[in-house]
Amino acid sequence: MSEKKPAESRAAFAHFHQITTRWMDNDAYGHVNNVIYYSYFDTAVNEYLIGQGALDITKSEVIGLVVETQCRYFSSIAFPDTIHVGVRVAHLGNSSVRYELGIFRNDDDVAAAQGHFVHVYVDRVTNRPTALPQALRNALEPLCMQGTIA
Repeated sequence: MSEKKPAESRAAFAHFHQITTRWMDNDAYGHVNNVIYYSYFDTAVNEYLIGQGALDITKSEVIGLVVETQCRYFSSIAFPDTIHVGVRVAHLGNSSVRYELGIFRNDDDVAAAQGHFVHVYVDRVTNRPTALPQALRNALEPLCMQGTIA
């Protein structure tokens, strides 16, 4: 088994989205259930894209479909914590984007969890991969880590 990478700090992420945990996010063990982290990831990325004018969830001709996800957990969070989801782009391709995310509890500087997901952008009507529109590229480039644009 490979050695687990350590959690990163807030400085490793380009954009942050704040989310207040909800009572229903906690599971029977008194912490946020693992599946909820994926909804935090999705919320942070889509909030960013909508805020940048790069995504209209009802009218955009090109939409992102999640084809891969992963999350590593380092420490627990629980209601009523406030979390800050750090977002960066690790790869910006012709029709796909790999987002990397960190979840930070309250004012903690080290991530409680980190993960990624990959969007393949498709034509809304045909569901076939398509090149990223320029408006989407323009919105994502500020989130890119060095050397990530294809």
